[in-house]
Amino acid sequence: MLALSSAALLRLVLLATPAATHVEAPLPTCASSTRHLELTADTPRTAQEVCIHPGHSTSFFFNAKLARVELAGRERFRVIEDEAGFTLMPTKALADGERVPVTVSFQDGAAPASATFLLVVHPSEAERQVEVMRQPRTLASYREGEQRALEEVQECRQEKARLEAESSGKVGLTALIAQELMGEGGVVDKNIAKNVTARPGNTRTSSMARSYRSDTGRREGGHKVVRLAVAQELRNTGTQPWTPAGAVLVGPQGMELKALGVWPLEPISPGKTQRVVVELEATEEEAHGTFTLKLWSQEGGARGEFFDGVTFP
Repeated sequence: MLALSSAALLRLVLLATPAATHVEAPLPTCASSTRHLELTADTPRTAQEVCIHPGHSTSFFFNAKLARVELAGRERFRVIEDEAGFTLMPTKALADGERVPVTVSFQDGAAPASATFLLVVHPSEAERQVEVMRQPRTLASYREGEQRALEEVQECRQEKARLEAESSGKVGLTALIAQELMGEGGVVDKNIAKNVTARPGNTRTSSMARSYRSDTGRREGGHKVVRLAVAQELRNTGTQPWTPAGAVLVGPQGMELKALGVWPLEPISPGKTQRVVVELEATEEEAHGTFTLKLWSQEGGARGEFFDGVTFP
């Protein structure tokens, strides 16, 4: 039997060991209003995740004076800080899904003496304000939070009632008319299959694409509001199922239009094709130009599939 050197044996072990599969962490749920966090001596040391987005500011406010703020890769942010908190705005140098730690230390040295937050670069959303209570809340603060929760519940009930009224037996064109989403011009469409191209590196390709536009009859700030939609036949050329989770439309000068919805939220198996529809709302002026549609999935976190050349009728 031939003797193996320790180096040769190590190489054989490494070759025989299967490579670890990289799994991208899922995106956190972003708060639509002020985010409230509480720090106590018993608070778990796991870093709280906070959504950030390039070009949007996120402000942290504390009820205790800060001694210092340590931000990894600080040169990729615009930062304003003082003893009460800090405001940061990430630049486009950060990639979607990237996680950046920020640690704050307090002046008084009481427990906890510091806290770490994990800034998560979201494809379309940012939490604008984060209020951090370092000590247990006062009775007045609890009452304020309770009142705010009751107001949010009421808003949810009203939104639920509106959606139920809109969908009560109304389908097709009747639903569009009932929801006041069809203006005098009706719905117009455009075949954009020859213009839409998948970027290199995509694992989804587009075999058909049409865009739609409907005037809503509404105005915001003196501008007409339109509904937009992009329908594509997407083929999954990857090796894993792919389930759409969200979308954003990026226009000229980096303007972003967040999708109102993506349908259906069903997985596309490898080698299979499925129609995916993205719906948006914009002013009439914003709807002009050539856009890039970015879709991301539940499985792949913020890593996106990009389709250039989207236009609307």
